[in-house]
Amino acid sequence: MAFLIVLAALCFLMFAAYRGYSVILFAPIAALGAVLLTEPSLVAPIFTGLFMDKMVGFLKLYFPVFMLGAVFGKLIELSGFSKAIVAATIGLVGRSRAILSIVLVCALLTYGGVSLFMVVFAVYPFAAELFRQSDIPKRLIPGTIALGAFTFTMDSLPGTPQIQNIIPTAFFGTNTWAAPWLGTIGAVFILIAGLGYLDWRRRKAAAAGEGYGDNLVNEPVPFEGGKLAHPLIALLPLVLVGVCNKLFTDAIPRVYGETQSFLPSVVGSAKPVVQEVAKVAAIWAVEGALLVGILCVLAFAWRPVIRQFADGSKAAVGGALLASMNTASEYGFGAVIAALPGFKLVADALHTISNPLINEAVTVTALAGITGSASGGMSIALGAMAETFIANAQAAGIPMEVLHRVAAMASGGMDTLPHNGAVITLLAVTGLTHRQAYKDIFAITVIKTLAVLVVIAAYYLTGVV
Repeated sequence: MAFLIVLAALCFLMFAAYRGYSVILFAPIAALGAVLLTEPSLVAPIFTGLFMDKMVGFLKLYFPVFMLGAVFGKLIELSGFSKAIVAATIGLVGRSRAILSIVLVCALLTYGGVSLFMVVFAVYPFAAELFRQSDIPKRLIPGTIALGAFTFTMDSLPGTPQIQNIIPTAFFGTNTWAAPWLGTIGAVFILIAGLGYLDWRRRKAAAAGEGYGDNLVNEPVPFEGGKLAHPLIALLPLVLVGVCNKLFTDAIPRVYGETQSFLPSVVGSAKPVVQEVAKVAAIWAVEGALLVGILCVLAFAWRPVIRQFADGSKAAVGGALLASMNTASEYGFGAVIAALPGFKLVADALHTISNPLINEAVTVTALAGITGSASGGMSIALGAMAETFIANAQAAGIPMEVLHRVAAMASGGMDTLPHNGAVITLLAVTGLTHRQAYKDIFAITVIKTLAVLVVIAAYYLTGVV
């Protein structure tokens, strides 16, 4: 019964998200409904002490990233830089390769350390422009961005600085370059299969006479300035964000040390506020990099931007509020579900899979799917079962690097179910619904999940790490 309650809560939230209902409203309803059926007396304590605590904690850390990312993306749009990049891209690779262009831009930013959520805000304006000029259906944009930002550069390619590739290092004593050959094999499989699928969808739409579409929502504002900027200048803010993110990531721990403390200037005695820098250094780095990107756009495109900045910034902040609240509600939902007895039954049942790598892959991707979060699901899975994974791997002679890569890649598989925060943010930013665009996101998810099995098979067949 406990398991059925967890399953019912998950299915209810996925159904609500797919039907277009607000996750901000239905995530707590689904979570507290599960608590009501499990232990009615805990509904209020869990809502305040767990759901709201996790939700507010997420916003505390990440809302500035959402806001700065949204403003940066809006400035890229208003400055005409997106149109300049589109024009250069079409001239370089041709209209028929618009999907490849967007995937490569997303991959460059993600592998450079730019937040997945920020990539959505930054890339969408010129993705929409490129798809419109190439007459490719807008509904394919979410799947294209998902392939470039949420898959092989997120957790497959060795060295990627995304959190999904960092979490396993604490459990397995590895580094972000763990199992480079296996990660590369998985990345190549995802890229080729994903591009093949999206191109098939594009050709199918073209054969049916379907173009970009009409009466669409959240379309980028047409550029109303004069001559377009040089494409290298248009690309400069994006490159600066990636480069500065790397520089700030390295510099912040050296400048601030492990902790920083200060005494608030208030009347009477007060305890000093202590900030553990290691926990927020990566977030500070992204925020600083985004500020540099924003200043760069303003420096090179002050006139076209300032004319529409008031309305544009309001729209950007509104979008950031919606996106961050959606994701924070999902985070709270995952925390509540993970605290229920039914969730423990799921985790315990996964112990029965005998093969160490298959066991790890299924466990991580299952928990990521239930919580709707790659990092959250992996953290829960490794926190509860890392010692078991390590013992089984050592008994089978499997290196820790392989465990790292399988865990990282598995976390980014079934996490992108309809209730996933990144999926909801992606659809909200692009102005599309689950009905319009989720099919292609799910197809990319299936490819991403299959890639884990490809990597496991490659290891057992060749022994390559």
